[in-house]
Amino acid sequence: MVNQSVYSTLNYGQSQLLMSFIALHDMQWQKARVSRVYHMTKRALDITGALCGLALLGIALVFVGILMYCEDPGPLFYKQKRVGRYGKPFYLYKLRTMIVNADEYLKQHPALLAEWQMNGKLQNDPRITRIGRFLRRTSLDELPQMLNVLRGDMSLVGPRAIQFSEIEAFSELFALRQMVKPGLTGLWQVSGRSMTSYEQRNILDCTYVLECSLRMDLQILIKTLPVVLNGDGAF
Repeated sequence: MVNQSVYSTLNYGQSQLLMSFIALHDMQWQKARVSRVYHMTKRALDITGALCGLALLGIALVFVGILMYCEDPGPLFYKQKRVGRYGKPFYLYKLRTMIVNADEYLKQHPALLAEWQMNGKLQNDPRITRIGRFLRRTSLDELPQMLNVLRGDMSLVGPRAIQFSEIEAFSELFALRQMVKPGLTGLWQVSGRSMTSYEQRNILDCTYVLECSLRMDLQILIKTLPVVLNGDGAF
């Protein structure tokens, strides 16, 4: 599904990962524009999957809503502005898994803020509620993104939807990421999820853009299920 050279790149030192990837794929950038037929087929798959996911969301909301309110009263949903295709902003929706005012909590703890800015995640995030940890481990918190998929903001499969504050970190690779819609799942999610480094996630996301196909999408979707059920690399 992915060139073996990409996997060998992931074994390099962290400081060399990004530059090695750029050199490796320099001649392939013009091949990143996929066919119209692929986009049409992918969109049909997105709509079908999103409708099924929203049906599951409706059932889950009844139970999750009660548990969330008992532990930490507040909004059921969480939304955050993300970068869409061609740089268009959109609001990404999730079930709330953190305490209310979680962003303010992060600002008040410099060590945690520094870790988040470096990795895009916290390995032991004190802001996550008990029900939130369950939702994240099972990826149920991602179900509201089916609405983003149905609206056309996202696709079932694609690169991670990044925040605007992350754009600078991607430098020249940001233009490549914009060529496709961000995805609910993707190559990095089935390659270690949170156990991969920030640079490795970037490489895997860009690899998807360069090599995406209907076959790859189906392979990623199939591999996503056991990853979700096992909670591999989730935190």
